Amino acid sequence: MNSQPQPTAPQPRLWEQIVRLVMRWLVSTLAIFLAVLIVPGIEFAGPGWQLGVVAVLFGLVNALLRPLIAVLTCPLILMTFGLFGLVINAAMLLLTAQLAAQVGVVFRIDGLWAAVLGGVLISIVTLVFNLATGEVRGSVVRQP
Repeated sequence: MNSQPQPTAPQPRLWEQIVRLVMRWLVSTLAIFLAVLIVPGIEFAGPGWQLGVVAVLFGLVNALLRPLIAVLTCPLILMTFGLFGLVINAAMLLLTAQLAAQVGVVFRIDGLWAAVLGGVLISIVTLVFNLATGEVRGSVVRQP
């Protein structure tokens, strides 16, 4: 038997985890801000810090409900080759708007199409910024 301890993957320090969490929150806030600016039918009114509250609510909704909804709608996601995921994104955004209204933040989405477009834009902006900050690693492989 080998009595040497097996090397373990280094655990990120607490401050590194906090920095990652804050970066995700900032990226999400920026993505929602761009959706408010670009997508007709998504409205926000209030001080800028409240947009950060919307980002926290959106993150919580996505973290807590999205996995359950994705599992429950897995056949629809497979039958539509993943396009039903856009409907799930829209539903998460609409639910976020409802929760924001409950806490006194004016964040409105006028209809399903605005929510779908907003969800797509938020997903794209989040992906681009996460790639730029190194949160998500992407690679391109060139075949000869």
